[in-house]
Amino acid sequence: MKRPTRILRHTLLSLRELLISAGPVALLAVGLLVAAYLWLDPNPPKTVTLATGPAQSAYDEFGRRYQKALKRYGIEVVLVPSEGSPANLRLLRAGKADLGFVQGGSGDVAANEDSGIVSLGSLFVEPLWLFYRQDAARTVPGGALASLTQLQDLRINIGARGSGAPGLMRRLIEANKLDLAKMKVSRLDQTAATVAFLNGELDAIVFASAPESLMVQMLLQTPGVKLMDFSQSEAYSRRFPFLTPVLLPRGVADLSGDLPPQDVRLVATTTNLLAREGTHPALLQLFAQAARDLHGPAGWFNRAGSFPNVEHSEYPVSREAERAYRSGQPFLQRWLPFWLANLVERMWLALGIILAVLLPLSRIVPPLYQFRIRSRVFRWYGQLRDIEQRLQAQPEERVELARELDQLDERVGRISVPLAYADELYALRNNIDAVRRKVT
Repeated sequence: MKRPTRILRHTLLSLRELLISAGPVALLAVGLLVAAYLWLDPNPPKTVTLATGPAQSAYDEFGRRYQKALKRYGIEVVLVPSEGSPANLRLLRAGKADLGFVQGGSGDVAANEDSGIVSLGSLFVEPLWLFYRQDAARTVPGGALASLTQLQDLRINIGARGSGAPGLMRRLIEANKLDLAKMKVSRLDQTAATVAFLNGELDAIVFASAPESLMVQMLLQTPGVKLMDFSQSEAYSRRFPFLTPVLLPRGVADLSGDLPPQDVRLVATTTNLLAREGTHPALLQLFAQAARDLHGPAGWFNRAGSFPNVEHSEYPVSREAERAYRSGQPFLQRWLPFWLANLVERMWLALGIILAVLLPLSRIVPPLYQFRIRSRVFRWYGQLRDIEQRLQAQPEERVELARELDQLDERVGRISVPLAYADELYALRNNIDAVRRKVT
């Protein structure tokens, strides 16, 4: 045990004194780091709410996929079912959801800039699916629906209140100079409408949904059910800027069954992932990364890489989303756990500012360290000088002064200083010997 102690006593630097000397600067650094952490709030909450849509809808399906994607990072995505896009927009504005799927054209474009909502981009196209019973269309020319004007005498469900389909259908019906009040229109939710449609209680049914919707895929393969071809899709897209003409290729639903049996022209809106402006930036980054993975591959209506995109957004685009789509996954997240990579990524600027502040202050550490080491030696000079002055004033007290000198020499002998300052210690002992010679 003596050897390590001896090694520590004979070092060039005193680690203890160095740490004490750097203490004020270190405490300031810790304080600044804590303040920066509290201000930047780099770590996201563990729970986030996502407004989706009706059960078994495409929004519901994609919500589950996002839920699974973010679970890998320890984030719980709570799904909030709703009637559809308008309801999701209301939930976002009321602060009852952090993110939500919203169909293009659902909001007031003029008010979007100051809505407190940002966009993570367009995720996928959402075609307007108008399915009709083949036996109900026998009375129309050709036995197949080719125009919305042929819906005048049919029983049609245009979607549940609060979803995006009724508003979209109303605009299209009015554009065809039909009076919605005189039509046989119902507004059932998807499940109830599908059951009524299959039971023959409805002649036609409308969905505004991505092809991932279970209802859409089921109806595409149901015998006796046809999908209306929007032969005027290009005209609709000219009249309504939020609509895009899309083509459902022949056989894309089922190659072996050749479904659909021919190309079908449709009109579609794009679905956006919107978020409240106050949502944590790290969550926006994770959702944008998940969006790139989930919607980037080729689909029924798009080629690989077409989505997600931030072009022609109705809302201000999130900077986190732009960076995620432009640069991909951050470098640190490829090698470090998400929480650590996110912490470093969001704190590096604050760390740079703190270093810039502390570097000038760190210059006081060497002089302070030097003062503390030398004070171990210099503080004994006061007692030595006192002995010398008393010797000159009271020579008869030589015996007492000699004893005090011996005690002083013993205490100085127990002083430990780094080797770099040993010369000052030996100088003190030489001065003690010089006074002792005067005393004796």
